[in-house]
Amino acid sequence: MPATGALPRNSGITARGAGNRYGESELRVNDGSSNIIFLDSESELDEISASVGGGSLMAFSCPAPDKGSPNEDSVAAIPYGPDAAVLVIADGAGGLPAGRRASRLAVRSLEASLNVAMAETMLLRTAILNGIEAANQDVLSLANGSATTLTVVSIEGLLVRSYQVGDSEALVVGQRGTIKSQTMAHSPTGFAVEAGFLDQREALHHEERHLVSNFIGTADMRIEMGAEVRLKPRDTILVASDGLTDNLHLHEITEIIRKGSLASALQSISSLARRRMSQESNRQPSKPDDLSVILFRKPYKGREIRTTNPPSG
Repeated sequence: MPATGALPRNSGITARGAGNRYGESELRVNDGSSNIIFLDSESELDEISASVGGGSLMAFSCPAPDKGSPNEDSVAAIPYGPDAAVLVIADGAGGLPAGRRASRLAVRSLEASLNVAMAETMLLRTAILNGIEAANQDVLSLANGSATTLTVVSIEGLLVRSYQVGDSEALVVGQRGTIKSQTMAHSPTGFAVEAGFLDQREALHHEERHLVSNFIGTADMRIEMGAEVRLKPRDTILVASDGLTDNLHLHEITEIIRKGSLASALQSISSLARRRMSQESNRQPSKPDDLSVILFRKPYKGREIRTTNPPSG
């Protein structure tokens, strides 16, 4: 049976998570200072569902197939009042010392900054930027060469904005598959796609796909802030580590997440990515890696369903 995280009253969060190998919930909530939903996967498969920020969230994380070391991804949802939340995926840099430690520290540093900012009623955008800067300094202070990517999505009512450091992905997708917002990977191939030198398919198979040029834990870290997007009925937010985007084409991702329930979309997208990782093919991408995915939707409002025409997007 799944374990349910115990939450204080008026937290604005309800959540349910899968049990780990110790028979406890991988869902970390209210662990001393806040109501963070923290998925820190050590077992083979970890999944949570939650109500946060005025919407529904599903998240999944697992290590790469046959990996002998821990999952270096950290996944979190951090509330910022009753109708606002911050979604986070940090992907510890493979091949560098303590990638897992760096990703956990980055998420915790961001959480701590948001807690302080909420008490001071700071604007969420300012709080996130300050939190990312604090995360960078904290990982730098480890002084062991570790680093992590960090992709953040803020949700305030119906307004959404992304904050990008590295090559994890954030998308906002409409019901008809329209991409309303997408982060750019901070990598040679990501910049080449943005400039029009490579298309998405070519980039997915490029030999330098694994190179990343921007990390938390570096002196020259930079934050790319996306434009604000207004959610419409049935829009879906996705945040994912490159374990997803290195194994699925963009059109496959959008087609899966645009329709159906969050649970079925999460199951389909994670199963396909894991299958690709385990079945190398010249025709399809196949790159074994840690895999983490967050899906989020706002609920329908009664007035939004009673329209003459279906919602656009």
